[in-house]
Parts: sequence; structure tokens; C-alpha cells
Amino acid sequence: MAHTMRIRKGDLVHVLSGKDRGKQGRVIDARPKDRKVIVENLNLVKRHTKPRPIQNTSRMGAAGMTPGGVIEKPSPVHVGNVMVVCPVCNRPTRVGIRDKDSHGQPVKVRHCKSRTSSAFLRRWRFRASRRSH
Repeated sequence: MAHTMRIRKGDLVHVLSGKDRGKQGRVIDARPKDRKVIVENLNLVKRHTKPRPIQNTSRMGAAGMTPGGVIEKPSPVHVGNVMVVCPVCNRPTRVGIRDKDSHGQPVKVRHCKSRTSSAFLRRWRFRASRRSH
């Protein structure tokens, strides 16, 4: 079974629930198998790390070190807790999929489902198969 999500890397999303409810941010990484996304500067967690040597920084001289201490980094958010923000109406919206012809080939395209605008979002990643049955 293919794991697909309607939220892609680079989308602007609005957080619906959790400690960052109401905030917006860009998707840094999408994980379809886990049904999670990582949103820039949201759902931050603190990690305590040790200083560690970096391997092969330069062949000459001493090895470099990654700094240790308390590091804040974003953690994954479930897809059900975020909504895509439409680039036209600037409101959180549900996303639908339509088939659209592009240069004679059918292409799946995401679109805004709000009543005021039915703008197309960025193109879907894959094209429909060219084979005819």
C-alpha cells in the first residue's frame, strides 16, 4: 500500500491542536509512513547532547568538535493536527485532488476546497501512468 499525504515539504501549515495551536510554519520534512510532518520552529523539544568529534573535517590538523549542551529542535506533528494554508485566501483549508490535463497528459493537482477560492496548490509529485488499458 502506498503511503500518501496531501501535505508536502515546503507547504505553509496552520497548527490545529497542541501546545503551538494557532501558529503557522513551513513544513521542513514530511514522513508519509508515520503520517507526521516536521514544521519549522514549532513543537520544539530540548535535547541534551554531548560534545562529539566530527570525522574527516579536514585531513590536516586536529579533528573538529560539535558543541554540546541543550539544543532545541522541532519534533514531528501528526498530519491530523495541521491544515494547509491556501496561498490565495490565506486561510487554513482542506485539500482536494483533481485531475488536470497538462500538455496532453493527465496530472493530479492539489486544490483549495474553500468556497471563495478553488486555487491550485503546488503540483502533485507524480504523474498518472501513460499506459492505456
